[in-house]
Amino acid sequence: MKKFAVLLYPNFSLQEITCLTSALTVWFGVEMDFLATERKIYRSEEGLQAIPDKITAEVNITDYDCVILPGTITPLPALFDAKLMDFLRGGIGSDVVYAAISSAPLLLSKAGVLCGRKFKAGYFMQMADLFTFVEKENFLHKGIVEDGNVITGIGIFFREFAEAVLRRFGYEVDEHFMRKKPEDYSEDDLTFYWSEKDYQEFLDELKEYSPAGET
Repeated sequence: MKKFAVLLYPNFSLQEITCLTSALTVWFGVEMDFLATERKIYRSEEGLQAIPDKITAEVNITDYDCVILPGTITPLPALFDAKLMDFLRGGIGSDVVYAAISSAPLLLSKAGVLCGRKFKAGYFMQMADLFTFVEKENFLHKGIVEDGNVITGIGIFFREFAEAVLRRFGYEVDEHFMRKKPEDYSEDDLTFYWSEKDYQEFLDELKEYSPAGET
């Protein structure tokens, strides 16, 4: 089983990665850790509070097959987090897949992961002019870019980003991934039943909450 990690930092974007994380965990049963450099509450840009499962000092990046970096509307705290940079550098030269969306490729640039690699990012181009570690000649104006073990993309193409990562690891998704419309479904399509086994498991679980069988 492949092992994935998601990095947390201030104002990380859930919206940009949840198509990917949901498909991995719910559809394909993938094990996933949420990592950060400190054991504290991190607030997403949507306002949700999250606590990491582990801190980066407790693991090696090479413990994972893929590390997912969400974008952030305020990248400077992560950009100047020396512990985060060290963690990212730990995978250079390995087979770890870096999957970074929106502003997150800026972090990979500073860590040296994007050295000599083509990439896409969703940050303002003044950042590419300001920070000398950004290799502007390798910046491609495309939605999703894959170069070696690095997958980068712009936030508005979060579905395509998810598809690229899923396909990299052999998880099958069709051309309608996360894009189906309500009118494409019949009444039967939208009526759901458990299997007998799954229904019995639910009834057994229900007993834990309602010993007397009350419903």
